[in-house]
Amino acid sequence: MLIQKKVLVTALLAGFAAVPTLAMAQAKGNAELGFYAGASIGQSSTSDCPGGGSCDDKDTAYRVFAGYKFHPNIAVEGGYSPLGETSASFPGGSLKAEANAWDVVGVGSWPLGNNFSILGKLGFYNAEIKLSGLASGKKTTTDLTYGIGGQYDFNRNLGLRLEWNRYSGVKAPDVAGVSSGDTDIDVLSVGALWRF
Repeated sequence: MLIQKKVLVTALLAGFAAVPTLAMAQAKGNAELGFYAGASIGQSSTSDCPGGGSCDDKDTAYRVFAGYKFHPNIAVEGGYSPLGETSASFPGGSLKAEANAWDVVGVGSWPLGNNFSILGKLGFYNAEIKLSGLASGKKTTTDLTYGIGGQYDFNRNLGLRLEWNRYSGVKAPDVAGVSSGDTDIDVLSVGALWRF
């Protein structure tokens, strides 16, 4: 019984301590509602690479995005990402897979103070992988994408982001009637956004 009272008192004190922070975030956040656009650049890597040869599973990835922040902590964002290329070399030749994706995500942000906030993203992507080299073909996948990151706002209009995103379960085209399976593509990037 005494432990329950201590937990209740601690929860109440933590709640009251958070009220000024939430009020400050609400006041600041209302000035930042509306449309924004941005771009990012980073490194992509895949979780799976064909065996039996040498493999290069990292490449440069880009993303162009636009969104609408309709609540101080919630936005909806859409983007296009050339996710880069994975290549594998075998004694008989090489195989390349190039990936591109469109995405729509919900973005949750939590201000920490001093113009810095943390981000969480969750949504869906539609990706296309094109094979070339020893095999050719293309395949489209729609699945889940998610990510985390941080954002620093220099002023009311300009912000800088550092984020990690995952495009889960991206499927490659079948090769010679055999399923190539799927892979996760991770992107670590830095970008800028401009609020209108």
